[in-house]
Amino acid sequence: MLPAVHIKNPTAEEFRDRIIHYLRYACGLELRHARAADHLAALELAVRETLIDREILTRRTYDEARPKTVHYLSLEYLLGRLMHNNLISTELLDVAREAMQLIGLNLDSVLEEEPDPGLGNGGLGRLAACFLDSLATLDYPAYGYGLRYDYGMFRQSFENGWQVEQADTWLQRGFRWEIRRDDLRVPVRFGGRIDWSPGTDGSHQPAWADWRTIYGVPYDILVAGFRTNTVGILRLWDAQAASEFDFRIFSQGNYVKAVAGRERVEALNRVLYPADDVEAGRSLRLAQEYFMVACGVRDVVNRFARRHAEAWELFPDKMVFQLNDTHPALTIAELMRFFVDEAGIEWPTAWELTRASCNYTNHTLLPEALETWPVSLMETLIPRHVQIIYEINRRFMEGVKSSGGSDADGLRRLSILQEDGEKRFRMANLAIVGSSRVNGVAKLHTELLRSRVVRDFAELWPDRFLAITNGVTPRRWLRACNPRLSVAITNRIGGGWAKDLDRLDELKAHADDVAFQDEVLAVKRLNKRDLAVELERLCGVPLDVDSLFDVQIKRLHEYKRQLLNVMHIILLYQRIKRDPTIEVVPRSFIFGAKAAPAYHMAKLIIRLINGVADVVNNDPDVGGRLRVVFPPDYRVSLAEKIIPAADLSEQISTAGMEASGTGNMKLSLNGALTIGTLDGANVEIRDAVGDDNIFIFGLTADQVEERLTTGSYQPWEIYRSDPELAAVLDALQTGEFVGSDRDPVRGVWSSLMEHGDRYMLLADFRSYVETQARAAEMFKDRRTWARKAILNISAMGYFSSDRAILEYADKIWGLESVAVRTPEGS
Repeated sequence: MLPAVHIKNPTAEEFRDRIIHYLRYACGLELRHARAADHLAALELAVRETLIDREILTRRTYDEARPKTVHYLSLEYLLGRLMHNNLISTELLDVAREAMQLIGLNLDSVLEEEPDPGLGNGGLGRLAACFLDSLATLDYPAYGYGLRYDYGMFRQSFENGWQVEQADTWLQRGFRWEIRRDDLRVPVRFGGRIDWSPGTDGSHQPAWADWRTIYGVPYDILVAGFRTNTVGILRLWDAQAASEFDFRIFSQGNYVKAVAGRERVEALNRVLYPADDVEAGRSLRLAQEYFMVACGVRDVVNRFARRHAEAWELFPDKMVFQLNDTHPALTIAELMRFFVDEAGIEWPTAWELTRASCNYTNHTLLPEALETWPVSLMETLIPRHVQIIYEINRRFMEGVKSSGGSDADGLRRLSILQEDGEKRFRMANLAIVGSSRVNGVAKLHTELLRSRVVRDFAELWPDRFLAITNGVTPRRWLRACNPRLSVAITNRIGGGWAKDLDRLDELKAHADDVAFQDEVLAVKRLNKRDLAVELERLCGVPLDVDSLFDVQIKRLHEYKRQLLNVMHIILLYQRIKRDPTIEVVPRSFIFGAKAAPAYHMAKLIIRLINGVADVVNNDPDVGGRLRVVFPPDYRVSLAEKIIPAADLSEQISTAGMEASGTGNMKLSLNGALTIGTLDGANVEIRDAVGDDNIFIFGLTADQVEERLTTGSYQPWEIYRSDPELAAVLDALQTGEFVGSDRDPVRGVWSSLMEHGDRYMLLADFRSYVETQARAAEMFKDRRTWARKAILNISAMGYFSSDRAILEYADKIWGLESVAVRTPEGS
């Protein structure tokens, strides 16, 4: 008989006792000797106990029901701090607060001790985290698969304005949300060669020989559904050597060499995104992608075999994979390898099973961002998969030729094998060929994907492509990060909206309510006050809480155009210098971004922003009317403080280059108005909030494409026609804001004026400046601004990750929810 599982939440007194228990028996401390970090550890373990009980109940339910399960493969999961979210989802927040008070502690202070797990880089990883939250909340059977990086996305600091990276030692104090599962360890093969052995029918069969084995050890992070018993699993894989060390070498006294093999293996998941500008980094990146895929596929087929007695014909009816971008594209080759080599299934049947089980989400419109891998490198690491991909491509090409579906140029574009120069495999092509459905992440993105990026595939298989617009979880991005606004909303429309975000539409009826406008403005001002205190601590710059908080927080990339933002700041500054008495609506410009360590231009832009901040913040002519702050080490926990305080949301990417964006959704959900181009999900946000409640500027995607493809774009003509723009560009050229760093930072000017301004900053500059002026003028009318903020909040129901997951479940996965019932007597 299975042991009982306790689901009922404890009282505050019981929870207090649980905390004290873990403080003593897990930390070895009495309360009077414990530090803040120890308080956090005990609290984490106390909450984890509830999660474990619910996960065991979830597992029992699935073992009995044997439902179809989705497996979400992503190289990134940008989780953020987990404590606050877990307390909200399990409805333990008030209990924990009272329990901490009973032992003389402040819950909010303890929560601030928690580090951010650095397992992601930007929107891709944050989206994956939102989706796991929604999957559990909606009671869908699901696993997330990724890697347990020893060092996540780097910690960022600034020295003399330059970005400096330090290792992100997020595991240094332990990570009590994870559970190591040695019982689920799986072997992974690397290297070796292919031998050919005679088959029973006289043919020769390939056999992968002389490989080396490493092991994947899973660490489970439990994902609590909101107000449900369901607990999902994020399974992160850690690389482990087959043996700890070579005892023979150790016995000879060479202790370092004895453990060298183990060190090489365990370096596989040492760091997120190793630099791919050197051969060793590229090899490690490919090894990471295959290791994640091999571990995930093995885990899935093992679970399927336990539940369904190796009835492989049922596999697509019970197991489905979602590939989050091209990083997990090798899932297709690995699944084929398993079916053909291990399960002994004939190729045609194996291919039907594989393609019916796999689906691919594309996240980019930039051709250079579509992954390709040298065949020679893959032959070294995974030679059997090279054979399999060649065979997939051969059969695919023959099928297209026989159908007369494409000309010679089209065939070259469709081929998984790129043969111009060094032979490379195109991972997006592999993902499309091997998937049953392919989705973009916004309506515009999907249209451009079909018409530009993979047009030949869309013409070949028009029904394979669909749009599912991204979304964000309202539990973290409103309920948890903005409790004041959450209370105001609940007071107006009642509870339940955190699980049914469409209910925010009821706020439209209150948009003209003066009392509600005042309440929203008061909430925003308090949030701005809190953020101002934090930013002064981080940056040493005081902010006027009544100024317009103008926010751009996202990964640093040229197409996201942080440079356009700083060019506007320079223009405003130059206007003040020409006439110090000029009227300027006070603004606080807030940046948050990290540049990839090898991305030289992005680092130059960071140096420029910090240089402009130093000049503007210290010029007495400005008189505090403009402030520029760039807090270091932007991460989820900092975003949770910035987003509730934002007045204006900068979503200013070059039209046709941003797939979707989710920061735009989070900021609008918290009452910021958007200034942006018609790019990514901005188009759908504009449709939802209405033209009057958003600030749209700039070229459209078609206009950008026309200028890029025809060669009609002439930056120098724009320079000569706009004196204010010319003054800004001249300041970039002379290095006015960067002191002795003028020579390297001149590269920013050069990218605009000598290298064609690929991202169309000059083309959009005047429209951007004029639209910013409209926003500033409107900000002076606080009631009008408050009304528009309320209308933005009320229109965000569609942009919930719950809605996105419901669409995936219905249109792609064929997934049904499975309720996890509370046992009788619990």
